[in-house]
Amino acid sequence: MQNVKIIGTGSYIPKKVLTNSDLEKIVDTNNEWIISRTGISERHLAEDNEATSDLSSRATLEAMKDANIKAEEIDLIIVATNSPDMVFPSTACLVQEKIKAKNAATFDLQAGCTGFVYGMVTAWQFIASGFYNNAIIIGAEALSKFVDWTDRNTCVLFGDGAGAVVLKANKMRGVLSGYLKGDGARADLIKFPAGASKIPASHETIEQKLHYIKMKGNEVFKIAVREMRRATLKALAKCNLSVNDVDCFIPHQANIRIISAVAKVLGIEKDKVFVNLNRYGNTSAASVAIALDEAVKEGKIKNGDIVVLTAFGAGLTSGSVVFRWDK
Repeated sequence: MQNVKIIGTGSYIPKKVLTNSDLEKIVDTNNEWIISRTGISERHLAEDNEATSDLSSRATLEAMKDANIKAEEIDLIIVATNSPDMVFPSTACLVQEKIKAKNAATFDLQAGCTGFVYGMVTAWQFIASGFYNNAIIIGAEALSKFVDWTDRNTCVLFGDGAGAVVLKANKMRGVLSGYLKGDGARADLIKFPAGASKIPASHETIEQKLHYIKMKGNEVFKIAVREMRRATLKALAKCNLSVNDVDCFIPHQANIRIISAVAKVLGIEKDKVFVNLNRYGNTSAASVAIALDEAVKEGKIKNGDIVVLTAFGAGLTSGSVVFRWDK
């Protein structure tokens, strides 16, 4: 088995900003209500002509530059997203063409907001087995295009963006462990009902607003906290570490109440928890990837640090990955 480490990170945030004050003009809400319930002050939105593959490509090029790797050296591209450019072909194929990684295998991975963590664990196993040497994992979303802007319970939450990492076979053991879980019995809690084989697109589905994100927020909260705690502890136990060994904890940026509750039940000090939710909102599968890149660039992660990425999302899914930072 080969050891695997992260050799580069990157992210891309669209320029268009939507503040809470802006939202007050289009839906029945206010800044105080949004901040108290979510911790979000603003979020960034993709332009009409910006697709998920565009956001992905920009984040990927930044990660490749950081890793000092050429496009032809990439063996695998995984895009974790809930808002692909189209049903098919995969967004990963479109990214491959944009960055000219002609030798790479490509596929999309859909695991709700846990998608990037799923992608990390998947690519880690591909490289550890010797099947590939270099992989790019991207978490990217343009969910603003699928939000019901008349529903204040969801439209205040989501933002757009992308983050990427480059994983490489290495003598140093960077990635230490991972844990993934699915719970299809709770699939109804977070969903995008129409537009696929179960409920094909029609005039009726559009009129019934079935092409928007639907979420039962109150039910999701307790489950999210419990499952993110479980995923973190399971992943740490797999590499014989405990919460006390964690130097930087990067949870899915769902909302500040979930983040705070997860940190509390795990007993992780506030200064070890990275949060950028206030500036970007919930970027779903992109959130952990963007946060990791920012934490590195802001010096919050140093060589030798034990870092934990943990997420929870539609499916329901949950997962965690543990690695030692060395770059």
